[in-house]
Amino acid sequence: MAESNFIDYVRIFCASGHGGAGSAHLHRAKYVPKGGPDGGDGGRGGHIILRVNPQLWTLIHLRYRKVVKAEAGNPGGEALKKGKNGADIVLEVPQGVVVKDAESEEVITELVDPGQEYILCKGGRGGLGNNNFKSATNQTPRFAQPGEEGQEGWFILELKVLADVGLVGFPNAGKSTLLAAVTSAKPKIANYAFTTLEPNLGIVRYHDNRSFVMADIPGIIEGAHEGRGIGTRFLRHIERNSVLLFMVSAEEADAGKAYKVLLKELELYNPELLVKDRVLAITKCDLIDEKQKAKIEKKLPTGIPHLFISSVAQIGLDALKDELWKALSK
Repeated sequence: MAESNFIDYVRIFCASGHGGAGSAHLHRAKYVPKGGPDGGDGGRGGHIILRVNPQLWTLIHLRYRKVVKAEAGNPGGEALKKGKNGADIVLEVPQGVVVKDAESEEVITELVDPGQEYILCKGGRGGLGNNNFKSATNQTPRFAQPGEEGQEGWFILELKVLADVGLVGFPNAGKSTLLAAVTSAKPKIANYAFTTLEPNLGIVRYHDNRSFVMADIPGIIEGAHEGRGIGTRFLRHIERNSVLLFMVSAEEADAGKAYKVLLKELELYNPELLVKDRVLAITKCDLIDEKQKAKIEKKLPTGIPHLFISSVAQIGLDALKDELWKALSK
């Protein structure tokens, strides 16, 4: 099977350049036997810089780049000549990347804005040349500073998909079918669990040339927050969605209970997810009659808008778009 191009997690070693040493040179010329100190400063070591490129949507370009090292700064020279700075290395990343320390897993920064930059490892400062140390009592210092060492370490880059609406549901709830029905995306659709193994994005066209981005997140099962099924690998993608569309199949024995299980998994993973606006869609409604629909409706939670839809039969999709746009407009 071909390897997926969607890579949302990389572990990488980065090292910035050391600073160049300052020069301890003393000026000498034919008629200037004691010209004094003229050693220049060393150059700064190269930085390791992260920069957001909105054209990227995966970290695959960094998957096999395990070690990144920047140049050291050049040493200072005579005649107060400053050493050349080491070249910076810029690593481009997609929007929504979280940077963590690999050992402590502490979050260092999050990069979400196009063009945003962050210096992950600062290059070492160049050492001062001996010209900086001359004084009335020491007019010919014969020493200079060494350059500072650069920074280095192992880092984790995690991608959290940015989308307006995130689809939340059990495997086979019809999430991929809905995405294909309301966008031009072409996710894999099949009648078995965990057909979707990576997030898929699509643009939903709305009235008056308006649109919003919808993300199909791989299916959640009970215990996902503990690593069951695909586990927490994709739960983080839900964190960056503005509105959550919960999708429960009409084939479920108890749609209300299924919704509560999904909600509980999100709460156990990250309680802040419950603050997001939610919409509930009962899918595959073409498989049930009005009597069954009324029976399901009695068990649905109050306080959250719900709709009955069928992506295959194109039932309720316009009403769903209206409800999602209403939630996004808040």
